[in-house]
Amino acid sequence: MKKDFLKMADLSKEEMFELLDLAAKLKYETKNGIEHHILKGQSLGMIFQKSSTRTRVSFEVGMYQLGGQALFLSPRDLQIGRGEPLEDTARVLSRYLDGIMIRTFDQEEVEKLAEYSTCPIINGLTDYCHPCQVMADLLTIKEFKGGFEGLKMCYIGDGNNMANSLIVGGLIAGMDVSIGCPDNYQPDKKVLDFTKDYNGKFTMTDDIFAAASGADVLLTDVWASMGQEGEAEERKKVFSGYQINNELMSVANKDAMVLHCLPAHRGEEIAADVFEAHANEIFEEAENRLHAQKAVMVKLMAK
Repeated sequence: MKKDFLKMADLSKEEMFELLDLAAKLKYETKNGIEHHILKGQSLGMIFQKSSTRTRVSFEVGMYQLGGQALFLSPRDLQIGRGEPLEDTARVLSRYLDGIMIRTFDQEEVEKLAEYSTCPIINGLTDYCHPCQVMADLLTIKEFKGGFEGLKMCYIGDGNNMANSLIVGGLIAGMDVSIGCPDNYQPDKKVLDFTKDYNGKFTMTDDIFAAASGADVLLTDVWASMGQEGEAEERKKVFSGYQINNELMSVANKDAMVLHCLPAHRGEEIAADVFEAHANEIFEEAENRLHAQKAVMVKLMAK
């Protein structure tokens, strides 16, 4: 039966931990010169409706390291850019490819691609969620903290796709999760409904100091995401107090780590000195996109 990776809520705790263990194994062995041509002769199509540095490079390099190849497909390269129905594109591409990664705006587009495709679909990002990034975040937390139980994860800022996926991923992993966001910029209702099954493990407030109190991991994202450029000035006003800085770090645990999915706007959602103090964690997180996504591709695509 075909499997896809569309959102964090699709994973059980066991499946998530299995992926994280595989990612750690692939990372360690690759760094020690062991090759894994598990996907030899296979092809991954990469549909980009939204551009990206980390998503494109990490998936291309990941497929190469796994012995396969990746094809970059922009709207200019596909008939969907000229009106071909997505379901037709899905049925054609899945006859050529062994897997498809799509980075786009609408989650419904990803779900429809999965419905009509006969090969696995990987969500590289939508406006609703960013599961590949959060798998890399969880891998990084596990590396630096040794596990998840007893940890408090705190996200500061817009209740966007990162917040949606971090809440779900953090709760499934076993962490307490807190969100500090303005009232009119809260996470998606489906995600807030999901948290009801984790009574006492999730809190949301517009008070960032209450959210960050006792946190072991702090995360943030840009105030205006791709496609929200027209709202940038308004969002700067709304989020002006929602910054990870030394004052906020003082209420977190002493050894708290800081993560950012990048690109970062120093001086906005994160202070420059805090970013540099935690650069090792942040860029390990960026590297872990490669290893986490390799694990996802192996699990979905290996024959």
